[in-house]
Amino acid sequence: MSRPKLLLSWSSGKDSAWALHVLRSRGEYDVVGLFTTFNAAFDRVAMHGVRRELTQAQADAAGLPLHWIGLPQPCSNAEYERIMQQFVDSALAQGVTHMAFGDLFLADIRAYRERQLTGTGITPVFPLWGADTLALARDMIAAGLRAVVATVDPKHLPREFAGQGFDALAARLPASVDPCGENGEFHTFCYAGPMFSRPVPWCPGEIVERDGFVFADLILQQEGAPCA
Repeated sequence: MSRPKLLLSWSSGKDSAWALHVLRSRGEYDVVGLFTTFNAAFDRVAMHGVRRELTQAQADAAGLPLHWIGLPQPCSNAEYERIMQQFVDSALAQGVTHMAFGDLFLADIRAYRERQLTGTGITPVFPLWGADTLALARDMIAAGLRAVVATVDPKHLPREFAGQGFDALAARLPASVDPCGENGEFHTFCYAGPMFSRPVPWCPGEIVERDGFVFADLILQQEGAPCA
């Protein structure tokens, strides 16, 4: 029997990357693609601030098509839900029956996703749900996942954590910060791991503060070219 077709929500970070690894390892679903919301005004992944070309390079390394969902700036909740409903309808027409998310323990976020998909014909899946986040972070690093901190909330972490490696960061986090940043303390860009056929080459850019967050601008490294 054929497996149910599934699309995975792709943030460019470690949790969605690890969710892909887990889904493939379990083999219950046929992961047929990724989908990402991005700020159409800046051509960057929403919240993480990662450039579109880097996210596309991740999808290429994962061997999956990436569906881009552009969001206007600003974007009201009503407009967001309208755009997402159009995408869900399109996915359903292509035979997709499940959508997966890398959420870990935030019950309100899970409930929102479940509510938005109720009655659509698409079933939400949460492959990492309920994991111990300290153990999860250690498992990711031990398996070879590598990520860089792309966004920091300076209310929870010092500005200098932006641009640092997740493996180095994990050992230095304050006790008040979730080891996987599930409360929004930080966001990452995953560039290597068992979910990819090859590492995604990147170069560090400038560190900028915008809208109350600190962003490490990451740049796709061109083949054979050194970082500036």
